[in-house]
Amino acid sequence: QSQLVESGGGLVQPGGSLRLSCAVVGITENLFSMGWFRQAPGKERQDLGCVDIGGPKNARSLKDRFKISRDGAKKTSYLDMTDLKPEDTGVYYCTAGGAGQYCTGSRLERYDYQGQGTQVTVSS
Repeated sequence: QSQLVESGGGLVQPGGSLRLSCAVVGITENLFSMGWFRQAPGKERQDLGCVDIGGPKNARSLKDRFKISRDGAKKTSYLDMTDLKPEDTGVYYCTAGGAGQYCTGSRLERYDYQGQGTQVTVSS
């Protein structure tokens, strides 16, 4: 089955850090871009970062607390999150784009794949 599998979510205290991973499983086409976004109850989707041939682009609104990266050999993308705040709580999703699907700033607007999401809860 072709899919993206996120991992690394969980409960973390304010000020803590997490690394989310997105593994590419069973997808044979070339993936030209990967991204992350989150969805919190009652809030709009927020794009967190995107990486393509031009390199990583992180959401400026997060002031360098979140950084996206990609390991091409492992076919995995990562979202490193630091100084986490309660407002960072939500479900985090990774995405991946094929031919012609590239980043628009920190957003991957068009993509072929989306993971099932991983919950991140920031609370003391």
